[in-house]
Amino acid sequence: MSALRRFLRNGTAVIGLLAFLAILAFALLAPVIYPGNPLAIAGAPLRPPGSPNLIAGSDMLGRNVAAGLAYGARVSLVIGLLSALLAIVIGAVLGAVAGYFGRWVDDAIMRFTEFFQIIPSFILLMVLIALMRPSVTATICGIALISWPQVARIVRAEFLVLRRAEFVEAARVQGFTTTHIITREIAPNALSPVIVIGSILVANAILTESALSFLGLGDPNLISWGYMIAASRSAMRLAWWTTVMPGLCIALTVLALNLVGDGLNDAFNRRLGEGGRA
Repeated sequence: MSALRRFLRNGTAVIGLLAFLAILAFALLAPVIYPGNPLAIAGAPLRPPGSPNLIAGSDMLGRNVAAGLAYGARVSLVIGLLSALLAIVIGAVLGAVAGYFGRWVDDAIMRFTEFFQIIPSFILLMVLIALMRPSVTATICGIALISWPQVARIVRAEFLVLRRAEFVEAARVQGFTTTHIITREIAPNALSPVIVIGSILVANAILTESALSFLGLGDPNLISWGYMIAASRSAMRLAWWTTVMPGLCIALTVLALNLVGDGLNDAFNRRLGEGGRA
């Protein structure tokens, strides 16, 4: 609860959380606010924001930009949240095993981790998406596969410190199994940095998905913010709103998640929470 209180005292973190929740609500309510297909024609092409029934205007084909933003939020958030969750699961398991057992197990897992880090991540992701064919599932799996090494290294570092703690030694003396010690004794105490990096992973995943969609490697059957920018970039001078609106949504979402991440970092770091920044 002390960490929660420290987080709630951080004004910028609370603003970021409220902004993210507003975007999440906008995405969840998309079918209610804009029923029907967001790719359907809604009016005359290139109508400016504020036109009748087109609060955010229309694009080159006459599609409702606001409906695209709402449904694009659903795609971006689903990909961001699920890819971050999958990356955390993979990274936490490998990092925990490496940090707890050490020696040759640690060396083998760290060499495997370095293999993913020495290859440019976005190039590797494009290759993976091309091999699996563009889809939401391929995007989620691809982003998770390039993101988990960060989690693995953080979890490994925490386990290297905690495996020699007194409460862990006491659990060994009492005869608890290795699985119990890892999952019940060490993992809860190593959770704080994982929560912090989770918000950053979601933000990075949203940016990455937007870049993939902009390059034509997103799911062709779904609308996303990156797809909207890519589809309207040729008309940017004539209709600025067709690219600026989704760009602002991406920027606002990433900024909100980064503010939440900073707030979580300060909340879980007791020195910063109690004494302020050094």
